[in-house]
Amino acid sequence: MIRLLIRWVLFALALLFTAWVVPGISFANFSTALLAAFVMGLVNVFIRPIIMVFTLPLNLLTLGLLTFIINALMFLLIAKVVTGFVIAGFLAALLGSLVLSLISVFINKIEA
Repeated sequence: MIRLLIRWVLFALALLFTAWVVPGISFANFSTALLAAFVMGLVNVFIRPIIMVFTLPLNLLTLGLLTFIINALMFLLIAKVVTGFVIAGFLAALLGSLVLSLISVFINKIEA
């Protein structure tokens, strides 16, 4: 249970770092980042796998590049759901999802 809480806080900090690095992404405060990390976990568990299955043929056709677009759209969806989390546009969401993916690789290595 404590590992889950640590992971949650690490991903909230990763979101804040992403907002600091990528222009066009902002958070009202740390609690908004915590809520966004929670919603991101829910989206990645429930919604993203369904979308990935439905877009599998097109994803194979694009050699996996569609996954970047799906991640950016999921990032935009989270920004629409969480009040205080703002993404200026699709390009900011795309860059933000790329930065967050790189950071999450390191978080997953630390937690393993």
